[in-house]
Amino acid sequence: QVQLVESGGGVVQAGGSLRLSCAASGRTSSRYVMGWFRQAPGKGREFVARIPWSGGSAYYADSVKGRFTISRDNAKNTVYLQMNSLKPEDTAVYYCATTTGQYVLARSYDYWGQGTQVTVSS
Repeated sequence: QVQLVESGGGVVQAGGSLRLSCAASGRTSSRYVMGWFRQAPGKGREFVARIPWSGGSAYYADSVKGRFTISRDNAKNTVYLQMNSLKPEDTAVYYCATTTGQYVLARSYDYWGQGTQVTVSS
């Protein structure tokens, strides 16, 4: 079992920044990739970014490339999502998740956090 807990969401004006955190515990050694997804009201869960736990490059959705940065702190078992130049369309519940491969589909991720709300006002 793996437990994931997100934090750092909130309300920010357009153009502002937020940093989300995802703390992992449990059998994290069996995980290979950490990902961030988001879900806006009435929409499906959308891939945002992923990063391998140990080495390798991050990968981003086109909609956030150049504005969001995913990073990890292996000593703390924590993954971050730095979000800059936020837009109203970034408003969503943000989830972290983990999987064993380089996937972008939500169904390929098997452990999920509870989500944290990000609201960007115009």
